[in-house]
Amino acid sequence: MAHISEHKRIHLIGIGGCSMSGLAQILNARGYAVQGSDQNVSPFTQRLAELKIPVFIGHDAGNLGDADLVIYSAAVRADNIERAAARARGIPEIERSAALGQLTEGYGQVAGIAGCHGKTTVTSMLALICETGALDATVHVGGFVDFLKGGVRLGSHELFITEACEYVESFLTLRPTVALVNNIDNDHLDYYGDMEHIVDAFRRFVALLPGDGLFLGCADDPRVRALLAAHAGNKLSYGMRDADYTPENVAFDEFGCASFELVFRGEKLGSIKLKVPGGHALIDAVAAAAVALALGAPMEQISFALARFENTRRRFEFYGEKNGVRIYHDYGHHPAEIAATLAAAKRMRHGKLYCVFQCNSYTRAKTLFLENVTCFADADAVLVPDIYPGREKDDGSVHARDMVRGIRAGGSEAVYLATFEEINSYLEKNARPGDLVVTVGSGDVYVQTKKLL
Repeated sequence: MAHISEHKRIHLIGIGGCSMSGLAQILNARGYAVQGSDQNVSPFTQRLAELKIPVFIGHDAGNLGDADLVIYSAAVRADNIERAAARARGIPEIERSAALGQLTEGYGQVAGIAGCHGKTTVTSMLALICETGALDATVHVGGFVDFLKGGVRLGSHELFITEACEYVESFLTLRPTVALVNNIDNDHLDYYGDMEHIVDAFRRFVALLPGDGLFLGCADDPRVRALLAAHAGNKLSYGMRDADYTPENVAFDEFGCASFELVFRGEKLGSIKLKVPGGHALIDAVAAAAVALALGAPMEQISFALARFENTRRRFEFYGEKNGVRIYHDYGHHPAEIAATLAAAKRMRHGKLYCVFQCNSYTRAKTLFLENVTCFADADAVLVPDIYPGREKDDGSVHARDMVRGIRAGGSEAVYLATFEEINSYLEKNARPGDLVVTVGSGDVYVQTKKLL
């Protein structure tokens, strides 16, 4: 395989992706001539333009220019015109996760933040802790973080903190010295097939740690707890109880935001007050604090940063208010994520709670949302539009109406409304001032949500 260090002029196909745009910025900061292409303009491509990194909108063989290396995202297929042109010209190609793994080789310490849920938030929290001066690290986040104006913080070449994504085993290209696993769940079954293979991928991720490395795991999750028990090296646990790091004296304000004391094996380390809602945000904050402490950050600055942390875009993001109805959006697309998001919303003052769920995958619809669908229990009504196809084609084997039947069987009220125009009409007729609408999903729902305003 080609190696980044052997090249000088790098072209990134799919540069507008959250991870790819961050990779482009890191490479640019390290002295490489960087450019790329993407199908659409996005906040990420706009940020790259601000940094004078050339971005072509649309794919064309001529975009390669004099590049001597191509990096492509997993979403870019081999028949892409630019990838085909690179092969024809003998320009080597590297997949995004492999390129990220190569970049981490140059750092003294690498903290990989993994888990099926919460890793973007934990990594973003760590980025803000770094921004306070508590740590000097380069941080790579899989989402748009407003205070970073993108998904990357450029810092020291000694410490690299990165979101470690389990999809298609991407995180196995990393070489972590600190590995955090927040949870393990039945996600990405289109790739893994079953739970056993998902757990095995996380086991292999933890096994990448060197002899003096540190494994941090959430003891609330039984699968992570099993990994902790089996790990022979250095390890620390965190969780709501029966762990090394725990929160005590937990309280929630009227907006559903937690305050608590962080405790390590009975010793109170400091107080933390969050401005993001939900029990899942609480445990994410404990995770971020545990990593930061392991890397040498002072507790006072950790508390200071977490008190100022606001959610990454598409993580319980407030979109606006219409006729007295507040509208939020969250990226959650797995039952566990949806349940956590709605639990957070329920803690807020509201009348009725409406959830708009756009499933982003036919495979996910079939495997997760047809039977035993109880994740919508906190919603008063669930509005389900047509399935967003994502990377898949509709073979006719599943429809949004099938999910509606599954949600109803799970005990929640659900309605099929094909389009967001129909959903908007429904809400205009039924929602009242003081009600709350939360849209969830990882397709284009974050764009469609604007139609509700």
